[in-house]
Amino acid sequence: MKTIRWLLVLALLCVTAPSFSQYADGGLGYMGTEGGLIMGGVGLTKIDDQTYFSINFRPELAFGKFGVGLNVNLLYDTETGHIRSKDWDTGYDYFRMIRYLRYGHKWDKVYARVGTLDAARLGHGFILNYYTNEASYDNRKIGLAFDLDFGRFGFETIASNLGRAELVGGRVYYRPLLGIVTVPIIKNFAVGATYTRDFDPDVWSGTDDGVSVYGFDFELPIIKTQLLNTMLYFDWAQLNGYSSIENESRTFGSGRAIGVSTSIDNLGGLIDLSAKLERRWMGEEFVASFFDPFYEIYRYQEMNGNRQYKTDLLIGLPDTKGVFGELYGGLLGNKVRLLGNFIRLDDQERSGALHLAADAPDAVPTVAAHATYDKIAIEKTGDVFTLDNNSVARVGLGYKIKPYLILYVDYIWTFVETEPGSKTYKPQERIEPKLVFVYNF
Repeated sequence: MKTIRWLLVLALLCVTAPSFSQYADGGLGYMGTEGGLIMGGVGLTKIDDQTYFSINFRPELAFGKFGVGLNVNLLYDTETGHIRSKDWDTGYDYFRMIRYLRYGHKWDKVYARVGTLDAARLGHGFILNYYTNEASYDNRKIGLAFDLDFGRFGFETIASNLGRAELVGGRVYYRPLLGIVTVPIIKNFAVGATYTRDFDPDVWSGTDDGVSVYGFDFELPIIKTQLLNTMLYFDWAQLNGYSSIENESRTFGSGRAIGVSTSIDNLGGLIDLSAKLERRWMGEEFVASFFDPFYEIYRYQEMNGNRQYKTDLLIGLPDTKGVFGELYGGLLGNKVRLLGNFIRLDDQERSGALHLAADAPDAVPTVAAHATYDKIAIEKTGDVFTLDNNSVARVGLGYKIKPYLILYVDYIWTFVETEPGSKTYKPQERIEPKLVFVYNF
C-alpha cells in the first residue's frame, strides 16, 4: 500500500508524458517552430469499441511572427461507410479546425495565442507547467495566452476556455532596479506574483468547487548575453480548493523551490539548449505544477458513481523534499530536438521519475526518427534501462519515400489491466506502421 501511495505522489509531482495532443511529440511542441510545417497521416483509430479509418492533416503555417495551426481530422466508419458525424454536427466543429492563431513565441516581448494551448507555462512553472486545454479530440477548447513585457514590468496570462469561466491564471512581474542602477546583474532582478484558479472543475455551475493556487517568486539573471543566459530563482505557492471526500473548501498545503536555469542560444549553429535544476520543499498536501499536462483529465472524474477531484488525491500526502531537473532544446541546427525531466524525493525508495523525448526528422537525409520514454519507481540507475510495468516507451523509425512522405514503424511498450477493473497490469507491446505527410516551407 505504501508503494502505491508513493507512486501516486510521483504521478502528481512529475511532469511526465504529455497528454493526447502532446503525445506525438512528447512535449517538444513547447519549443515552437519558426517556419511552416504541414503534417498528416492515415491509419486506424478505435473510439468506444468502434473502428475508424483516419485521415489527418495538421498544418502549422508561420509568416514572420504570425502563425496558425490547423487540425483536419476525418474519421471514416469502416462499418457504415460514413464520416463520424459527432465530429461535424455543429458549426462550432468546423471552427475548431483552427487549432490556434498566434503572434510571437513564449518569452517574446509580445506573445498571443488563441485556440489550443500546448504546454502552457506561467513563470518558472511552479504553479502551471506544460498545461494543455486539449484533453481529448472531442473536448477541445478555445483558450487564450497573452503576455507583454514592457521592460520594467510585464505580465503573463492564460484562460483555458473562452466559452466559460474555467481555468484562468496570470503572473505579473516587476524589475524595480531597471533604469535606476547600472550594475549588470542587479539591474535585472525581478519579483513576481501568480494567481491561478479553476472556477468550475466539474463543469457544473450549481457547485462551488473551485481550486486556486497563488504564490510569489524572485529571479536574478546572473549571465545575460546573446549566447548564454543563467538565472537564479525562488518560488513559493499555496493551494486552496474543494474536496469531495470532506465536502468542503479549505486550505491545503504550500511549497517552495530554489533553482538555477541556464540556456545556450545557438552555439555555432549546433547547440540550442535550456536546462534547470531545482531543490524543492513540498509541504503536506501540496504538489508543484498542480496545473500540469494531465490536469484536464484529473481535475474531476466520476468512477462507479463516486466523484473525485484532483484535490482529493492530495489529502494525507506527507511533506516531501527532493530534486527536479529539466532539459529541452535542439542540436545540429534544431534537426534533433530534445526534452527531458527528472524528479527524485529524499529518503524515499523507488521515488525517481523520468520523462524523455527526442525527435530527429531531418538529421539523416532519408531517415526520420522519434522517441518518448517515461519511467517511474526508479531506485537505481539500472532501473532507467529496464522496461516493465512502470515504463511507457514509444520509438518510431521512418523511411522518407519522398521528402514530404514518410513511412513510419512505431514500437510501443505500455501496460494494460489483465481484466477490466482488476488493477493488475501486464505489459503490452504494439507495432504500428503509419504513413505520415510532412512538409516544411
